[in-house]
Amino acid sequence: MSDKVLIIEDEPTIARLVTYNLSQEGYETEVVGNGAEGLHNAIHEDYAIIFLDLMLPGMNGFEVLQKLRQNGVKTPVIILTARNAEEEVVQGLKLGADDYITKPFGVAELLARTSAVLRRSRNEETKEAEASGGEKVIALGDLQIFPDKYEVLLNGQWITLRPKEFEVLLYLAERPGIVITRDDLMNVVWGFDYIGGQRTVDVHVSSLRKKLELNQQTVQIESIRGVGYKLMVSRKAGLAGR
Repeated sequence: MSDKVLIIEDEPTIARLVTYNLSQEGYETEVVGNGAEGLHNAIHEDYAIIFLDLMLPGMNGFEVLQKLRQNGVKTPVIILTARNAEEEVVQGLKLGADDYITKPFGVAELLARTSAVLRRSRNEETKEAEASGGEKVIALGDLQIFPDKYEVLLNGQWITLRPKEFEVLLYLAERPGIVITRDDLMNVVWGFDYIGGQRTVDVHVSSLRKKLELNQQTVQIESIRGVGYKLMVSRKAGLAGR
């Protein structure tokens, strides 16, 4: 069975471009021209990937994306945005988008990003399926990380992280006090074939940092200007793992 793709886009030219080229690659495509209908279909039907325009009539793409994630829909989303719209990209990634394409875009970029996002999504599903509920835990001050379960306990409370946020945190936590470059995080968490820039790393770290700063002071992510990040644990917190 071919992968089913939902395209939520109100510009006929863009919708036709995406539809035609994905169809040529064997994908089954469905086009919706407004946010409300797209949200309904995305919640009630099964898709391999969703292409989401941000500037939609009625319910815009940001609202659609936010409601998707609030409803527990984990289908990977690639947002479609105007060129030089960095703020839109940042907001979309914060709301849970997996990647973005700026208009106008070429066929090669469209297909490469689609393939990369699907591959990463399936790798994550495989990891979750293989999780055995083991006892491994990384303890850093007020923070406990359960790698096999993709779960994080912060100061006695469970916190919700997106998959990529969790993977960034895990990679830093396994190397406390060591400076990790943005390139390292890109390669390990997103993969060598990821087309997006380092801004993606910064957005995820910023979101992760805000979640870690809630009600705890022992673990902090420090920015190393022009290089990357490191996870610091206060001396009183200690470090443990088993």
